[in-house]
Amino acid sequence: MKLQRIKAVAKKEFHHVFRDPRSLGLGIAIPMLLLFLFGYALTLDVDKVPLIVWDQSATHASRDLISRFSGSRYFSLKRYTDNYRDIERAIDRRDALIALVIPTDFARRIETGETARIQAILDGSDSNTATIALGYAESVALSYSREVMLQQTRRHGVVSSAGQLDIRPRLWFNADMISRNYIFPGLIAVIMMVIAALLTSLTVAREWETGTMEQLISTPLKGPELIIGKLIPYFSIGILDLILAVLVGEFVFAVPLRGSLWLLFGMSLVFLTGALSLGILISIVTKNQRMASQLALVSTMLPAFLLSGFIFPIDNMPLVIRGVTHIIVARYFVTILRGIYLKDVGLDILAGEAGFLAVFSIVVLALAMRKFRKKII
Repeated sequence: MKLQRIKAVAKKEFHHVFRDPRSLGLGIAIPMLLLFLFGYALTLDVDKVPLIVWDQSATHASRDLISRFSGSRYFSLKRYTDNYRDIERAIDRRDALIALVIPTDFARRIETGETARIQAILDGSDSNTATIALGYAESVALSYSREVMLQQTRRHGVVSSAGQLDIRPRLWFNADMISRNYIFPGLIAVIMMVIAALLTSLTVAREWETGTMEQLISTPLKGPELIIGKLIPYFSIGILDLILAVLVGEFVFAVPLRGSLWLLFGMSLVFLTGALSLGILISIVTKNQRMASQLALVSTMLPAFLLSGFIFPIDNMPLVIRGVTHIIVARYFVTILRGIYLKDVGLDILAGEAGFLAVFSIVVLALAMRKFRKKII
């Protein structure tokens, strides 16, 4: 391979990118749009759960319990009611996700030391959100119950705290429990995978459709030189996208970067090489821009979103699907980014994932060079 030929192909491809606003839009504007769109819209946090209350007791004890719910950041008290029909209507209209029903004998049972029961009615249409909301409700009720027991103990003259279990949880890596800190690194991986493959999936196919491939074939240019030359401009765009993504995460979404910035960029460059090479390979095989773009979307977007662990935990998937995820390259890059962003881990922990990325990039790039032939079929 000669560097001069590679430079000439890269220069030609740079001219094409800068003269085509659609290529620049696809390469820079769309990744930023997706970052902001998913960064703001996609969240797994369940806050301000709409709550409706039927307080049949109407006592100081019941109002104290209700204040625990309304004072929590996890619940938003919408209104009170006095019948089940309003509760059903509110849940049907999604005005409320959870309803709290406090019976008439609630305060009496509290005073006499009996078990006091309250009813929580939830909308189970969204099972995940309902489960989280129920967990919040149980936590508030448990905290209230614990305080009532302590008050009754002191009332009877027992002030010793012996035998009590004092739990003091300490959260590592994402102490604020903000889902965006967990989602954003994976979002970078998914966007880079999709955009990189889409960018290069049109390059060789465009040469065939416009008729310029015959001119390239007639030159002394070799296949590897053509492929590397075409990769360089889009590799540069990918690096720019990565820099912008890191800056957006730092200054817009305040996602903390705990680990090494150099390791982040190093692993990203390896992944970017593989993703771009995959697009080139698709373009070489299809020789048609429409088919190449469709195949690139199917082979990158769907696996990256569904099987990489970006949103859906891999451990919860069926055994067969979990096996399939081992060949999804985005899975390993998502793990690497989250490890660097959240846990400040290095190559001693991420060696397996880093090795897979390196092997994938080398194999796909070699396949693209081998598949390209300087002849008209």
